[in-house]
Amino acid sequence: MRILVVGGNGTIGKRICEALKEEHEVIIASRNSGDVQVDITDSASIKTMFQSIYTVDAIVSVAGEAKWASFSELSEEDYYIGIRSKLMGQVNLARMGLDYLSDGGSITLTTGILADHPVLKTSSAAMVNGAIHSFVKASALEIKHARINAVSLGMVEDAYEKYHYYFPGHNTVPNKRVVNAFLKSILGAETGSIIIDYP
Repeated sequence: MRILVVGGNGTIGKRICEALKEEHEVIIASRNSGDVQVDITDSASIKTMFQSIYTVDAIVSVAGEAKWASFSELSEEDYYIGIRSKLMGQVNLARMGLDYLSDGGSITLTTGILADHPVLKTSSAAMVNGAIHSFVKASALEIKHARINAVSLGMVEDAYEKYHYYFPGHNTVPNKRVVNAFLKSILGAETGSIIIDYP
């Protein structure tokens, strides 16, 4: 398979790419490095990326950001960071990517535990994750030639040092399980699913 991984140089993306490269051709896309560059907040950049790589068998997004701050501190513009990046960035990767996806291909988006179990300072991030879940479930009803799922993980092992202060008492998701959740979406048969791993 020929697989595009947007955010393939990130913490989770690197693990996914390492596993996929054993048997598949992997194209890494990121903002500043990789095989191709893309800014997912810019639909023109997304279109240019797809035009440069042509047809793929799977699209994987491990990209997007949102503002983490206290609810009282978040401005309207702060919310739009997550809306433009993690939400519409991934929606546009799916929407525009369908024209470059082979029949029977798959689209995998990324959310996280905050959609179901938010913690302090995550009003924006939790909102975006929940919206992506709803988008995946609804769009799968109408996408006929491909599958679409989202992977929703708890605090991944590799991110523990950076984020454990936000998640007191939470167990980490081991790297092997992180990779397997994505492989289930990319290589499996499900569609419209939120593939969850919250220990």
